[in-house]
Amino acid sequence: MPNQKPLLPDAARRTAAWCGVLLLVTAVAAVVVWLSVYLKTAVTPVLLALLGTALLGPVHRWLTAHHVQRSLSAGLTCAALVAVVGGAGYIVVTALIDTGGQIVDSLKDAGQWVIDHFDLAGQASVDNLAGNAKNLVEKFGATAAGGVITGLSLIGTLIATAVLALLLTFFFLRDSDRAVRLAHALAPHGSGDLVEAMGRRAFEAVEGFMRGTTFIALIDAICITVGLLILRVPGAVGLGALVFVGAYIPYLGAFLSGAVAVLVALADRGFVIALWALGVVLAVQVLEGHVLQPMIQSRTVRMHPAVILIVLTAGASVAGILGMLLAVPLCAAAFGVIEELRLRNTAPSAQPPTENGPA
Repeated sequence: MPNQKPLLPDAARRTAAWCGVLLLVTAVAAVVVWLSVYLKTAVTPVLLALLGTALLGPVHRWLTAHHVQRSLSAGLTCAALVAVVGGAGYIVVTALIDTGGQIVDSLKDAGQWVIDHFDLAGQASVDNLAGNAKNLVEKFGATAAGGVITGLSLIGTLIATAVLALLLTFFFLRDSDRAVRLAHALAPHGSGDLVEAMGRRAFEAVEGFMRGTTFIALIDAICITVGLLILRVPGAVGLGALVFVGAYIPYLGAFLSGAVAVLVALADRGFVIALWALGVVLAVQVLEGHVLQPMIQSRTVRMHPAVILIVLTAGASVAGILGMLLAVPLCAAAFGVIEELRLRNTAPSAQPPTENGPA
């Protein structure tokens, strides 16, 4: 039989094949996201436990390398996590409670300054906004009471999620040596090594992101707090705590916390001090972007700022603040898997064949 001519040219068939692959990958990703949102009560502790395991992995490995039993080392590591997180949380909450009133009053004064200097007095007023908010609360008192009940339920959910995440972190640390065997057991025949390599690369990316972000957040908070104390800006410790917490949301968190610091300086210390505070915030951000991140996170997957902003937006639309916190490390893990696949696909072609054949 004569060879039939293809209905479509080769370029069109390749384009159609790639479109089919993209549609399949998008459909699978959409189903995974939908299931994660639908089962968020169970998925959230698992993701938080993975982040905690990535952050505490070096400590656990150091203990086991010094012949500490795995269960004991996992328990000691989790106890250290509770102590550090509890201590840091206490410092942050105490600083925000002690200086929260000053920060709120300063923000109110800064808003009034903006209204006065931009001729918006006839259109808006901070006092009017506060009065309207008070009227709304009085008008919808029942709704507010319901909100208190919802808030108590939310606190209970957060406590349960934190306890479950801590327990999962303990088990992930203790049984991490079994993960390789599990990956080989669940992987299709002949793909166990690939699955193991992708899992290791993804976990290394998340581990490097968590360690680097925590260290950078601490340096940013210390530098900005010292600068604000030198400028005698009220609530400097609380503003530094906001900087530390906001650093876990790349770019956006630093922008918001820095804007709050500048507005507080504007309200209490005047325009000149506000410019100095802005200079301090910008100097810290330049130090972070050009020195700290290249030095601390040089071995992890580095993503373009545009990609990070898109991922943050997607995470916020899916799961709010929690989605923003989890979006970047999950994206770093995905980039790690893609990098591992790319290296494996290019490795055979990098070795030219010998003339005498294989040895």
